Amino acid sequence: MRKPVIAGNWKLFKTTGEAVELIHSLVSLVNGITDVEIVIAPVFTVLGTAKAALAGSAIQLAAQDCFWEQEGAYTGEISPKMLTDVGCSHVIIGHSERRQFFGETDETVNKKLKAALAGNLTTIFCIGETLAERESENTFEVLERQITEGLAGIKVTDPHRLIIAYEPVWAIGTGKTASENQAQEVHAFIRNLLTKLYDKSIAEKMRILYGGSVKPDNINGLMSQPDIDGALVGGASLKADSFASIVRFA
Repeated sequence: MRKPVIAGNWKLFKTTGEAVELIHSLVSLVNGITDVEIVIAPVFTVLGTAKAALAGSAIQLAAQDCFWEQEGAYTGEISPKMLTDVGCSHVIIGHSERRQFFGETDETVNKKLKAALAGNLTTIFCIGETLAERESENTFEVLERQITEGLAGIKVTDPHRLIIAYEPVWAIGTGKTASENQAQEVHAFIRNLLTKLYDKSIAEKMRILYGGSVKPDNINGLMSQPDIDGALVGGASLKADSFASIVRFA
């Protein structure tokens, strides 16, 4: 049985004070939930304060990115050991916005995945196709490339520490969501590909999340699908009540 994961990616939102206020509200709303793994990913400047605000709760802390070196002359970067030092247990790698705006490639994503996993961070590995790629019927080809190149040389010894997040780029922040059947079809394809890359036992244990305009009114339908194990939530994670409703999916 795969434990569901609901992760909130706060992107470039929330100052320290705003983050603490949101965390306090969220903690009270999800208190007592033990059958869902709950993760939030604030901006780097908030991480230390967020960790303190989460003390005593079951909510886990993620960073939105990390670099592939532990230290060195890399101005502006953050290493895996710095993230664990500040209290992170998770990190998001390869988000489409990182690929789109900051030039990340399958090769650099692979280097980051290796570093994050070696640094004992549970890693949320993002993949997804653009609207043009979907309309040209290249979805599966794109995803296969992103997965095989992203995971090249990576041995999975603990499948719970590597989480795949399928986020169709055309559904991120647009209000559009893949239908339940569309999402399930892609998730099943991903799990089958993981079986080929590793083995059936590992593939059956790995969590695959859906992301892309996830809201309280569509989470139940998504979570009813056999290969969807949770959600990577954007805008709806910025309000405690909406994120808590997603966490409490029926």
